[in-house]
Amino acid sequence: MPGFSEGAPCWADVSLPDLAAGRRFYGQLFGWTFHDQGEAFGHYTMAHSGGKPAAALMAAVDPAMPTAWGVHFASDDAAATADRIREAGGQVLFGPDTVGDSGVMLGALDPGGSFFGVWQAGSHPGFAVVNEPGAYCWTENHTKDAAAVDPFYEAVFGYEAQQIGDGTHFDYKVWSLPGTLPGTPGSQVAGRMQRGGDLPADAPAAYQTYFVVDDCDAAAETVRRLGGQVMHEPHDSPFGRTALVADDQGAGFAVIDVQRTGDPGPGA
Repeated sequence: MPGFSEGAPCWADVSLPDLAAGRRFYGQLFGWTFHDQGEAFGHYTMAHSGGKPAAALMAAVDPAMPTAWGVHFASDDAAATADRIREAGGQVLFGPDTVGDSGVMLGALDPGGSFFGVWQAGSHPGFAVVNEPGAYCWTENHTKDAAAVDPFYEAVFGYEAQQIGDGTHFDYKVWSLPGTLPGTPGSQVAGRMQRGGDLPADAPAAYQTYFVVDDCDAAAETVRRLGGQVMHEPHDSPFGRTALVADDQGAGFAVIDVQRTGDPGPGA
């Protein structure tokens, strides 16, 4: 697939204490096959869907490293993006670091505390498959500080935001790439959800990553069978039937059947 525009989500990976267990879990859930990049790259393990790079697993070598999925946004110049992150009030945690001939990466926190990655592509452009069963389709930033987060991403990536809902009881914005018309194919790249009293005080802000499945209910049952958890049971939405789950090591993500759309119903 073609290269990714600056600011578009281009890759996702999960940090896990046990890579072998991760391969078993995601291999059975999504049908992924795996390619270990070797000791020189910390056994970073590419996950393929239908033979195409779809995501990756990496070892959590530091006990303080969270077991979590992370999303990476494309950059034409990672060093320049790092400068904008700092100027806009974010924190660069590591990088920019050159990863062989694959590209340049950095990790950062936005002002609301959500971690995200930045990827300047070399030989590895990012996702080779999206919006299909077993592949990434969406990400959204669940934050407790939308007032700080919104201008941050506008400054770093030039996002243009469209408010969904009333902005008070349901404060959700869709971010689009600059210069695109909201709603046009490929324009909308991520969402931002303001969270508050519905989250425990110690729950961190974070990106939530969605993967497409053929059958959301069956995927949720597979998660349970494999030792994972279903935190939010399958439910209908205008965008598909979705569930919030976690793998057997605690990394949370969402699964969605985009073919089955519907009204979530009262109180959903």
